[in-house]
Amino acid sequence: MLEVRDLSAGYAQFSVLDNLSFTVADGEFLGILGRNGVGKTTLLKALCGPVRPFAGKVVFGGVDVAHWNTSAIARAGLALVLDRKGIFRSLSVIENLRLAARLHKDKVQRWSVDDVLDMFPRLAERSKAPGGGLSGGEQQMLAIARALVCQPRMLLLDEPTEGLAPKIVDEVVDLLQRLRKSGLTAIVVDQRLETIFDTCDDAIVMSRGEPTLRSSCRELKERPELLEQYLGV
Repeated sequence: MLEVRDLSAGYAQFSVLDNLSFTVADGEFLGILGRNGVGKTTLLKALCGPVRPFAGKVVFGGVDVAHWNTSAIARAGLALVLDRKGIFRSLSVIENLRLAARLHKDKVQRWSVDDVLDMFPRLAERSKAPGGGLSGGEQQMLAIARALVCQPRMLLLDEPTEGLAPKIVDEVVDLLQRLRKSGLTAIVVDQRLETIFDTCDDAIVMSRGEPTLRSSCRELKERPELLEQYLGV
């Protein structure tokens, strides 16, 4: 589904990612781990347009999209969810969803507005509430739900459980597990190790803008010395 080759990217003249290479198979959930500041969010942005790569390729579905604009990458099926950012705060939940769905109505409809409301009963209950009036957890759910009605082939999730109450974290993790079982492909960045372990097949540990380790989540759970060596935890 995705092949990243020798990707370098950053801001202005400041490099954050350096010759980064990895692949994500169709239907795989890949976790990204690392300390703050190693380039995890920059990586997601470089894959889908907000950050322009300095060099390298981002081959998505067999096509290099590294220098496409953000809207073209989104139409190709790569959807980015940056924490709770980007929802229209003055629009209601249902208006946020219907607007996103309308912009992608020409695609095969894998997830309708009704489908995602079934997946998020809490959003269904608050369908007429403005996005800005939702709790942090509800806004996170809305951000993910809105990405789904864009009919993505691959989902990029940045810190989906950050700052959420434990009960809401459990709901988000359960949703990601269901999406994984449905065959969706995703990259998940999260500081919470349990989120990665509970939802992903493999994980990459990043350090100083490059991957220092790729391993199955099962192995990382069974070998905590690896986490201590590479993350200090």
